[in-house]
Amino acid sequence: MDSVGNIILYFIVAISMLVFSVMAVTSKKILRAATYLLFVLLSTAVFYFQLGYQFLGAVQIAVYAGGIMVLFVFSILLTHRPDDTSGSIESHRRVAGVCGSILGAALLLFALFSMPVTPEGGSLIGVLQAGPDITMKMIGETLLSTEKYHYLLPFEAVSVLLLACIIGGVVVARKR
Repeated sequence: MDSVGNIILYFIVAISMLVFSVMAVTSKKILRAATYLLFVLLSTAVFYFQLGYQFLGAVQIAVYAGGIMVLFVFSILLTHRPDDTSGSIESHRRVAGVCGSILGAALLLFALFSMPVTPEGGSLIGVLQAGPDITMKMIGETLLSTEKYHYLLPFEAVSVLLLACIIGGVVVARKR
């Protein structure tokens, strides 16, 4: 990522990702919000390709931009009319949402920088300062291993949550 072209591409994709993220959250039309989310997911795939992780980029497009977005749009069409718009949020809910977002971001950053990320118990800051080479094999083993500080259980919990959302959407659609 040394060349000027790569740096320019990085900033273009980063700015478009930020813009589409804000548009996805603030859009009143739910199908447009899903389309903006699709653009954010595709931008993430561009980052993977730019970093040289072609497999992760392809997985990002196939699984998230393809499969998950189809499920989202399917669920939206089952539960809403495409031309429905959401009502505006009252001010007390907006303040509570902003406060919750700030608290969640603070907790996420705290967990990110304080939780051990290596079997030896090293934190993210220590690992970044030490500079060991992190390979795709290490990332894969960490994500899909059952050992301490590994992420198979949260990975499976998210898949069960997505399944519950799909089933809930079908149940709501059948009651209409």
